[in-house]
Amino acid sequence: MSTTTPFAHLHVHSDYSILDGACKIPRLLDRVEELGQGAVALTDHGVMSGAVELYREATKRGITPIVGLEAYVVPDHRERPGRERRNHLTLLAENMEGYSNLIRLCSAGYLEGYHRRPRIDHDLMSQHADGIIVLSGCLSGTICSRLADEDLTGAREELDTLCQIFGPEDVYLELQDSGIESQKRINQHLGTLAKDTGRTLVATGDVHYVCHQDAESHEALLAIQTRDVLSNPNRFKFDTQEFYIKSADEMLAALPDFPGSIPATIEVAERCAGLELPLGDIKLPVFPVPTGESDDVYLERLCREGLDRRYGEGNWPAEAEERLRFELDTIKEMGFASYFLIVWDYIKWSRDNGVAVGPGRGSAAGSLVAFSLRITDLDPLEHGLLFERFLNPGRKSMPDIDTDFSVGGRDRVVAYVTQKYGADAVARIGTFGKLLARAVVRDSGRVLGFSYGQVDRIAKLVPERLGIKLEEAIAPGSELAAAMETDEGAKRIIEVARPLEGLVRNEGVHAAGVVIAPSAVTDYLPVRVDDQGSVVTQVPDHDVEALGLGGAHVFQSVGQRERQFLNQRRPRLLHVIAGDRDRVELRHFLRRVLDDVRDEPHARRRRIDVGIANHELFEDVVLDRPCELGAFDALLFAGHDERRKNRNYGPIHRHRNRHVCE
Repeated sequence: MSTTTPFAHLHVHSDYSILDGACKIPRLLDRVEELGQGAVALTDHGVMSGAVELYREATKRGITPIVGLEAYVVPDHRERPGRERRNHLTLLAENMEGYSNLIRLCSAGYLEGYHRRPRIDHDLMSQHADGIIVLSGCLSGTICSRLADEDLTGAREELDTLCQIFGPEDVYLELQDSGIESQKRINQHLGTLAKDTGRTLVATGDVHYVCHQDAESHEALLAIQTRDVLSNPNRFKFDTQEFYIKSADEMLAALPDFPGSIPATIEVAERCAGLELPLGDIKLPVFPVPTGESDDVYLERLCREGLDRRYGEGNWPAEAEERLRFELDTIKEMGFASYFLIVWDYIKWSRDNGVAVGPGRGSAAGSLVAFSLRITDLDPLEHGLLFERFLNPGRKSMPDIDTDFSVGGRDRVVAYVTQKYGADAVARIGTFGKLLARAVVRDSGRVLGFSYGQVDRIAKLVPERLGIKLEEAIAPGSELAAAMETDEGAKRIIEVARPLEGLVRNEGVHAAGVVIAPSAVTDYLPVRVDDQGSVVTQVPDHDVEALGLGGAHVFQSVGQRERQFLNQRRPRLLHVIAGDRDRVELRHFLRRVLDDVRDEPHARRRRIDVGIANHELFEDVVLDRPCELGAFDALLFAGHDERRKNRNYGPIHRHRNRHVCE
């Protein structure tokens, strides 16, 4: 650990610089903490996908998180030339205003400027400059690239332009020395430029991996990106092995002619220490209610009308009035009336427009309000479900309502929501594919040049279990461990694969996740555009929720095979009863079902199969896999609405090896 000069890394790429950066944020912070560095920046290529994760995890450790990005800068972001000069620029958020402007710049790079990469230009930056600190960038930076061409005049003009856009006090000249010869020459030019203009020099490391020994695995990562093999001498790779988290002493040794550039990083870090992301602050769209009514009053009216339809006017169960009052008071206290109205509205629209809608699942089944609005179709009073499991003032967080829509109708629902709340206020939720155990073994074997057959044989030695880690797969006594002892190829593949496991491999889009924001989504989080032209959040679902935009704004849709099957069987197969091991005695419920079924002559002549599966594994009920009785925190297929009310469930039987109830 350095005990002399304070230092903070201001130019760092995590694995959200996909297949280029190899720093997982927790491990990155481990190393920063180990070196005694009190701050660290995240500057991924063109994205802010890791911003919330960095902020949350660094704050827990008492490390100052510096949110930023390495932007792609072009002369005109609206042009789409065949060839273009695309330079880098390091942008850091000094405060919330700077964070908001970074989000807008980052998003505009996709929404307006995407052409192979998300691109911005001087004009865009001038519109969103406040609160942003600028570092001049790496060898590909807007200034360094001109210095590399010995265009000293052009470099000075670019520096002047940046100072005009952001203000001279917010522009720093970035020094790097990763052992590349051209950097030494350019650093001398930067030193001269700093003297001539009074700009401050700051040292950065252009970090792409955590430790020096990770350089080899990083080369493998680049080979995965370029679909090359490590044996190819002409493959894309970094020129040196110096792109890791260095100590202050190592940075000082790399830049001995510029000792002041090391502590200057602390000046920048201290300026950025005031950023406070509003994590946990719930942000709901305003639902349009009839004139003269508040959202709480309108919600209560809808609930009472709904319970009249459910039970019959004047025929409510004895406890219904007290339970409804309690739930409505809790919802009002927590400020979630708009939430329920929004969910009620798009579910009602779906049913009115022929979109198949599931009966709801999860803890929302404990809400009488949700039952009255037909958000769910399970009576919580009849089955003894507790509302507090769903919504509790003691833990203020966004309620979690999962709604199943048919795949064919899901896009229609999204289109409706987009039209109602505005296209800029709606976005799909982004996901990230990871290099998981089997996948990373396959990728590592390929870049090492092994044949498909060899790699496939070794990959299949990783047990086919959800979430398994390589560490578990190579435990003593395992097949893979035995193969590593006798097969040098297997050993080599695993050696390369282990450091890469868990890194982000690709971006994706949640199959059915949609977020609705109170205003433009880019007021809260950065977005990108996928291959189909859909606007997608740059951050994953748990970070969307951390920013207060999750919960019922997320539509969950069962898979196509399952819902198509449900659509085809709709007259006979309507209800999925959500159970909770602690709150619903499903054993007793099942016994009633089976008793009813056994009374029917048709059922006496055949074996009875009841399909039960964990509520997160819906496909186990309807796909060609047997289901085990006993998973009582489960989904149970029962009969349709009228027959459920009359306790007449119909025969339960196997349909093409699928467990269903007619």
